[in-house]
Amino acid sequence: MRTTTLKSVLPVLLPAKAKSGSLFSFRLKLWHGIILLCICLLTSTAGFAQSDPIKASVFEILLRWMPLLLTAFIFNIAISMLAMGIGTAAGTVLGLGQISPNAGLRKFCWFITQFFRNSPWLVLLFFAMFLLPFEFSIGGIDIPLPDWLKATIGLSLPVMANMSEIVRGAVNSLPSGQWEAAESLAYSRRQTLWLVILPQCVKRMLPPWMNLYSILTMATVLASVVGVSEVMTTTGRALASEGGRPDLLAPFYSFVLLIFFIYCYPIARWTVYLEKKFAVKG
Repeated sequence: MRTTTLKSVLPVLLPAKAKSGSLFSFRLKLWHGIILLCICLLTSTAGFAQSDPIKASVFEILLRWMPLLLTAFIFNIAISMLAMGIGTAAGTVLGLGQISPNAGLRKFCWFITQFFRNSPWLVLLFFAMFLLPFEFSIGGIDIPLPDWLKATIGLSLPVMANMSEIVRGAVNSLPSGQWEAAESLAYSRRQTLWLVILPQCVKRMLPPWMNLYSILTMATVLASVVGVSEVMTTTGRALASEGGRPDLLAPFYSFVLLIFFIYCYPIARWTVYLEKKFAVKG
């Protein structure tokens, strides 16, 4: 008697696999940065062609302002690191609250996460800038709250919400056998989280965490809208001090674009490497 396998009877729909070169397998390569550098050089060349030969050249002006622009960019990096630290700490607590056995706490943390995660970053930045006080008192001592710190808090709010989802997703991705094994060893829930679950979640959370940091770094230019003296604000002031010459716009903003790319590109490549290294084998 001839046997018929299940595979020959029922059609099986295989999962789609992205071909090399397709949109889903797109990854940043070094030649992308070279193209971006060429674009910056071309726009700068256009600025050189429009410049008045009597005045200082575009290259000389850009070279003169370059140290100040780089210093302002370091301030962007400092804001991004501080906002990422605050958002990571608060988001971890919020993410653990989303998996709490307490239904009330779980729903509250879910609401806070969804509210800040689906709110525009610029609106949250204005929210922090205008609703936080300019100073607060502790023991009769007035402590000022500078604009850059309020902007950092505003940027940390969406980071907190996204980090909450990263933590929740990483914890839920672990098999239930990890919880059962810890319970069989008479571990409390807190011991299970800190000694068993979270250590295994670190490698799962690291790639999306780095990707979130890269997005945050590029979003720090939003602080220029509220008057924080970061690289975009400094660039605008530099252009204004040079008499508002239109031939300086493309070279200056191309330089800002280039330094952001040089900083964020290695993070993107490292993220791709960690995704492959820590990929969960099926």
